[in-house]
Amino acid sequence: MTELPELSGKVAIVTGASRGIGYGVAEALIARGDRVAITGRNEDTLKEAVQSLGSERVIGVAGKAHDLDHQSEVVARTMEAFGRVDFLVNNAGTNPVFGPIADVDLDVARKVFETNVVSALGFAQKTWHAWQKENGGAIVNIASVAGLSASPFIGAYGISKAAMINLTQQLAHEFAPRVRVNAIAPAVVKTKFAEALYEGREAEAAAGYPLQRLGVPSDIGGAAAFLTSGQSDWVTGQTLVVDGGIFLNAGVA
Repeated sequence: MTELPELSGKVAIVTGASRGIGYGVAEALIARGDRVAITGRNEDTLKEAVQSLGSERVIGVAGKAHDLDHQSEVVARTMEAFGRVDFLVNNAGTNPVFGPIADVDLDVARKVFETNVVSALGFAQKTWHAWQKENGGAIVNIASVAGLSASPFIGAYGISKAAMINLTQQLAHEFAPRVRVNAIAPAVVKTKFAEALYEGREAEAAAGYPLQRLGVPSDIGGAAAFLTSGQSDWVTGQTLVVDGGIFLNAGVA
């Protein structure tokens, strides 16, 4: 980033942001003048992301999203560096298994829920107590269209995202009126995380979308920027589907 916008005065935490959707979200928030703390498991990749996004306004905290000490460190270091946490974007997620739900290893299913759902709750609790309870703000949970219907072969992931959508509603109810909480449910976005779903067959994968393309991280970044802006001040407890129109084909033979 060669030219930084004027500071907005707002600060965000974006989890799982060293690449992919999380990076796209961080990029969108920085582009409007926010300062951002990003997280990721790989310290080297995270450092590269910080440098690329602009170290003047970005800090990185490496660690695993489900680790309670990591969650505390992220919030503490954000408060130390920037003095506030207006926004939280829970993007960190995992999907280590592909196959029928009948054969899913239950320990793997627990890992999926720990990373995709429990960690999001943990970060929400910590940002609430550190800043948002007294000062307000917004939370955005990155869910998935897999959480809105049956998702063959990624069932554990889909179930965890359905839980995240319900978590969004629970938090929106309990954190109101100080904090708005919404979710985004993307379809397939071109990231390393999702490349197994389109690699080597992107044109075929995109053909089913009315908009004739797969998503890119900036599509989700724009949605997250909206849901953390004053333009969405009367929106809470909602799940914004960002799917290139793929759900329009539901039920069509």
